[in-house]
Amino acid sequence: QVELVESGGGSVQAGGSLKLSCVASTAIVGPNIMGWYRQAPGKQRELVATINKGGSTHYGDFVKGRFTISRDGPKNLAWLQMNSLESEDTAVYYCVCIAEKTYWGQGTQVTVSS
Repeated sequence: QVELVESGGGSVQAGGSLKLSCVASTAIVGPNIMGWYRQAPGKQRELVATINKGGSTHYGDFVKGRFTISRDGPKNLAWLQMNSLESEDTAVYYCVCIAEKTYWGQGTQVTVSS
């Protein structure tokens, strides 16, 4: 059973930065996509960013160049650098790995105060 463990969440003022990390407990063999979703209170879970093993990335429209996703493919590590944070970015951020199965982390809270 693969477990994804996130870290790096916390509280920051608007305009600040945070870097989230995600690590898989065991190696995930084969092609896979790692990424981040988020869910704010009362809202649906939405895509933040994804990256495949080749390094191709995809971002949600709201990111607008503020976030950067990266990964260490062989180690199934992924990071999300978030800059210019806004209060609307407040949410629980979930790491995801999409392979033959889809794995989710437990989530890490990000709170941005204005």
